[in-house]
Amino acid sequence: MQALPPLDTSGLRPAQITAIEGIGRSLQEQRFDRSLVQMATGAGKTYTAVTSSYRLLKHGGFGRVLFLVDRNNLADQTLAEFQNYRTPDDGRRFTEIYNVDKLTGAGMLASSHVVVSTIQRVHRALSGQEVADTDDPGLDDYVPDAPVTAVYNPAFPPETFDLVIVDEAHRSIYGLWQGVLTYFDAHIVGLTATPGKQTFGFFRQNLVSEYTYPQSVADGVNVDFDLYRIKTQITEQGSSIDAGTVVPRVDRRTRVQRLEALDENLEYTGRQLDRAVTSTSQIRTVLETFRDKLFTEIFPGRSTVPKTLVFCKDDAHAEEVVTTVREVFGKGNDFAAKITYNTRDPKGQLQAFRTSATLRIAVTVDMIATGTDVKPLECVFFMRDVRSASYFEQMKGRGARTIASADFRAVTPDAAQKTRFVIVDAIGVTEHDFVDPPLDRKKSVSLRKLLDKAANLSLTEDETATLASRLAALELQLTPAERGELDAVAGTPVRAIVRTLVDAVDPDKQAQATEGATDPEQAMQDLRDAAVRPIAANPELRIRILELRATHDQVIDEISVDVLLDVHGVVDTSRARSIVESWRAYLDEHRAEITALQLMTEARERRIAFADIQELADRISRPPRNWTPDLIWSAYVALEYTGVRRSDKHTLTDLVSLIRYTIGEDDELVPYAERVRERYGAWLAQQEQAGVSFSPAEKWWLDRMAEVVAVSAGVSADDLDNAPFSERGGVDGAVRDLGPRAATLIDALSAELTA
Repeated sequence: MQALPPLDTSGLRPAQITAIEGIGRSLQEQRFDRSLVQMATGAGKTYTAVTSSYRLLKHGGFGRVLFLVDRNNLADQTLAEFQNYRTPDDGRRFTEIYNVDKLTGAGMLASSHVVVSTIQRVHRALSGQEVADTDDPGLDDYVPDAPVTAVYNPAFPPETFDLVIVDEAHRSIYGLWQGVLTYFDAHIVGLTATPGKQTFGFFRQNLVSEYTYPQSVADGVNVDFDLYRIKTQITEQGSSIDAGTVVPRVDRRTRVQRLEALDENLEYTGRQLDRAVTSTSQIRTVLETFRDKLFTEIFPGRSTVPKTLVFCKDDAHAEEVVTTVREVFGKGNDFAAKITYNTRDPKGQLQAFRTSATLRIAVTVDMIATGTDVKPLECVFFMRDVRSASYFEQMKGRGARTIASADFRAVTPDAAQKTRFVIVDAIGVTEHDFVDPPLDRKKSVSLRKLLDKAANLSLTEDETATLASRLAALELQLTPAERGELDAVAGTPVRAIVRTLVDAVDPDKQAQATEGATDPEQAMQDLRDAAVRPIAANPELRIRILELRATHDQVIDEISVDVLLDVHGVVDTSRARSIVESWRAYLDEHRAEITALQLMTEARERRIAFADIQELADRISRPPRNWTPDLIWSAYVALEYTGVRRSDKHTLTDLVSLIRYTIGEDDELVPYAERVRERYGAWLAQQEQAGVSFSPAEKWWLDRMAEVVAVSAGVSADDLDNAPFSERGGVDGAVRDLGPRAATLIDALSAELTA
């Protein structure tokens, strides 16, 4: 351990570096046999533990690591972390060098370097009992009535492990299960976001690193949150049902209902709700309120239901909630799913919730409460109470993860960037004393006003926290170029300024600042002023922050009523000019390659085969040009050239008109079909002057031939076997109705209308 090499910090966040070095220092000094790492949910605790494991296995002389997870379903996620970890020295995967296995019914493999398990399964193995390979909530959620003891087992002697890592070290593991941990002669590392007094006591106060949730928001590791409270009368006060009322009773296990009359009055409190009694009206009222307020107050301006995780009291409650969700939103199973240990393929459902754009709402009890990553999650919905501060933080943390903008839009297409999440509280869980408020505590105060107060060094504590939250959210929205520009204006990374603002409202930092101070209030004000001074002293920075905020933010006006004044297309003339100039250059450059261009520019032919027109259209439609006749025509219209006629509809034959106008053969740019109609009308007039008349049957054939010329730049006898001519007999019908003049008339129309 004393020869442990310097840590390769590439790819590690500052908080992870501090934690890894703190663990190593604790082992080297040998003053404690236990180390506690406090790290905010979503800040990379597991990655930190994997990195430490690799260092100690590779350089510290350690032989085997026990990695304890909170729930068995998290073991797969932990295994994936080890499998995906690239070692800093040669880039190989962790599992290419060391064997990582779950503790299964076969026991521990002798070749295992890392063993992943829950503490309940380890205790079962120490007791000589069989360990199931599958998820077993009855086993992994088991809490004994009294502290357990571990008896010597030759298959698992105390020296089996050199290091024990306890992920999410915040539950009864250090009380009732302590005997399992202390059985092994190993250094114990605890990883938690929310250590309690019992946790600190077990680790002998040896906190080797500390990284809070607000600090993680300041660093862009997590996003801040908002609170949205839904209260109903039954939730708050309960209700009563008179004796003799026929009510449904539900078997919790089978969900089978039976009707039964109450033999006595039933009164229940809000706390009994969804335990002894389920109120369908309460569930529906809460969910209908959520639906009605979702796009106006909770996520204003949005149209897609954000990824939402609903926490319920038990499996029966979850079943009732997911059924009502589908009814309230008018959607099916692909929109909302129950994901608990009792559902079919819960791991597959969880993966779908992470990646599917269709599955929007997941309803759970405990399975997704801790450690499980669902990065696109934007709404954490509490329909159950939680009385443990640490457990609440874990549940809250499901929504805290940041996510790349492209990945976010892939599952939530109407959102540009995840900058926050919302806790919807339908039960009062956020009213417990242990729940810390979000950083953004002054929702009604504008960013401009906050910056003005910062300039005058007059921010209150809540306003300082709010400014930190707003700047952290803005920082997530910036492009790399914008971020670099803002950092340059600030003279320091803006993220560092945000971190200083967060530290100024941190209770621990405030306690340090006020220790020994004659005026504690002034000491805290001085702490805030020092944090705000880089903004106060830099007016250019304040202006640039507001400019960038205006660039990335959009106000949703749901108040004003608009009135239509006019409607017409508007084209960018600079882009139109570029298209016209590029089109002219293309004709000059490629006239020797494309048949249609050769015929029209060199042979001066007016009649062009449709196949040649199609060839030209295909060539110009490919990248990088992506031209269509409509696009080129609209460019000429936008530039208001003389003789250019507008048209709402264009065909491929309009390329003929475009070419002739561009090379100067025609003085007017007229849609090809319109030109054909004009020529057809003139031809009919000439025939009439010459004493030639046509019967209605003959006129039908001539009209249809002219229509074919308009879209195909010609007509032939072969066209007569297609619609609409086939309706009247095709070639035979033409000979029948037009007589011996049929062939002459076809040639005449094809020549005259394209001339």
